[in-house]
Amino acid sequence: MKLTDLRLGQRIIHPQYGEGEVRAINEFAAEILFREGRKPVDPEAASLAPCQEPGSATTPGVSMEALVAQVVEATVERLGIERSSSAVHELAGRWRGGTLILRPADPEVQSKEVELDVFFGKIVMMRNQLRVLEQKINGSEVLSSADKFDWQQYLTRCYGSMTTFNLLFKDKKSGF
Repeated sequence: MKLTDLRLGQRIIHPQYGEGEVRAINEFAAEILFREGRKPVDPEAASLAPCQEPGSATTPGVSMEALVAQVVEATVERLGIERSSSAVHELAGRWRGGTLILRPADPEVQSKEVELDVFFGKIVMMRNQLRVLEQKINGSEVLSSADKFDWQQYLTRCYGSMTTFNLLFKDKKSGF
């Protein structure tokens, strides 16, 4: 099972730990809640499989899975939502293998070097976490509309500040 096939709350089966529920997803692994506790899992390496979820309402000749896929596809298209599978985040070729060097003004202080691949991964992770935070704020039933608006302003400023790093993305649509 691929990481992109997982969704929060999904029930899965792990060959060693048994049945579990997807609690968090990042760009490298999923955190699954098993009976023994939460564990980070690489879905492809662990050979995860989705649990068979019961279904009853189907259109004659159409499986539940196909019906759900059709409804999701129509909803995504109608809302104009970008699909995660089309937003592959890849470092532009000219930056691969490069190094970010932070040289302080004080010559007594040692410079710091960071591989650009590592730095890029952290930037993408921050962007993904900002998106999750934005979804949680917008979906909150506790926050008032005014509070949501205020928090959204902070997020917008964060996204704006991060546009500096758009030059690292291979696909410009994947940036901030």
